[in-house]
Amino acid sequence: MSETDPNPATGTPPDRLAEVFDLVGPLYRKAHRKVEQDTALAGLSVGVRAVLTLLREHGPMTVPQMGRAQALSRQFVQRMVNDAAARNLVESVPNPAHKRSSLIRLTGEGHAAVTAVVERERAMLRPVGDDLTEAEVTACLRVLSRLLRHLDDVEVD
Repeated sequence: MSETDPNPATGTPPDRLAEVFDLVGPLYRKAHRKVEQDTALAGLSVGVRAVLTLLREHGPMTVPQMGRAQALSRQFVQRMVNDAAARNLVESVPNPAHKRSSLIRLTGEGHAAVTAVVERERAMLRPVGDDLTEAEVTACLRVLSRLLRHLDDVEVD
């Protein structure tokens, strides 16, 4: 079905959800490439950008928490944290809940870097939403969130 097709495809909900998956893969890959291009301007990799964004949105977290939140291996997240720490974008602080698993938090430099990247991304997305209603965006988020929760049992490590 094309975006301009006035007659949406019909089918069962599982058929329609399969269409969502068919769109999400290419969307993710293209968005990933776009983020790579934009973050290269800021000197950040996509992985470091993901870590910085997660910390910006949720505050200090452990590496395992970040891995679970992003469905990424703990080892990959640790490499991204190490890269970010080497650039003074994040720092480790004691974790009162767990002595051996430090919390990772943004530095002032890290907050400024991720804020600049996010602002550029939001500016790029503004024209996309011009003809979308709040209800359409809410429905999209609801469907994608449900699909993601349905896959909660998939291991990432």
